[in-house]
Amino acid sequence: MNMESDRKMTRIRKMAPIWRTVIEVAFIVFLFYSNLLMGQYTASGAGHTNGLLWAIQAIVTPANFIIALATALIGQVVFEFLRKRV
Repeated sequence: MNMESDRKMTRIRKMAPIWRTVIEVAFIVFLFYSNLLMGQYTASGAGHTNGLLWAIQAIVTPANFIIALATALIGQVVFEFLRKRV
């Protein structure tokens, strides 16, 4: 039983960096989309007249998702570099 729990803990430790990366990338993507959503209400003002559903449809596009994912991965690489360097 003890050997089985050791294997489980080893597996969890191996997965920890992967989960940290997934969570950090998802958070950066969330920040990207929240920034775009705020822009629909402040910069253009179109969100006030067209509503929340329109604003979400305007920002959730394949191009924005690719940009969000690419910048999130770049941000993750930079953070990992700084985390190991500093």
